[in-house]
Amino acid sequence: MGNTLEIEFNKLLENASTGILNADFLPVLAEKFPGEVIFSTSFSYEDQVVNHLIKNLDIDVFTLDTGRLFEQTYETWASSLAFFKKNIKAYYPDPEALQKFVSENGPDSFYQSVEKREACCNIRKVQPLKKALQGYKVWITGLRSEHSAGRGQMPQLEWDPDHQVIKFHPILHWNTQQVSDYVLAHQLPYNYLHKKGFVSIGCEPCTRAIKEGEDFRAGRWWWENADKKECGLHVHQ
Repeated sequence: MGNTLEIEFNKLLENASTGILNADFLPVLAEKFPGEVIFSTSFSYEDQVVNHLIKNLDIDVFTLDTGRLFEQTYETWASSLAFFKKNIKAYYPDPEALQKFVSENGPDSFYQSVEKREACCNIRKVQPLKKALQGYKVWITGLRSEHSAGRGQMPQLEWDPDHQVIKFHPILHWNTQQVSDYVLAHQLPYNYLHKKGFVSIGCEPCTRAIKEGEDFRAGRWWWENADKKECGLHVHQ
């Protein structure tokens, strides 16, 4: 660990309470890094909970508009602006890179191979994410450990070497019932696809409802092997 922010991250780890961190750590981060904390939302159940937890804090919010989102996601975006009364920065794919990729491979080439799907995710999500995180020191997410096997051992507070930011997952250890209860208790706007069997909601062509008994991630990139189901936004060393 070399740079100043990495050193600050180590100090945060040392000073943080032992065991599981919770939402009370959000004000700590906002106070320590004023104007340098940002939350990424896709308007999922989880993200609406985090949106509510930070609504009175000095924490910015952004979303990635891939150009292939569900209409219900845009509706939730609009209702979130009205409810939380907080600006949401929007980031989009580079038009030249997207035009080149679609022209060479077609609009739905992500069904053809993992490589093409990852290339599509890279253009529509990963590269815009890099722009969104520029100038920030802390990245807040709505990730939960239940959502995939690879997230089961994820630390709640971690250093992201790829983006050179501190990363915090305030509801990582919440279960599905806790999330849905919180949304209902606070009457938060939510994506109605959640009521139709959609657990993890991404781009429309790459998302389907899951059946009873299926894994949380079964509805994402269902044509691929289970161990491939990440888009590249949350890569852990």
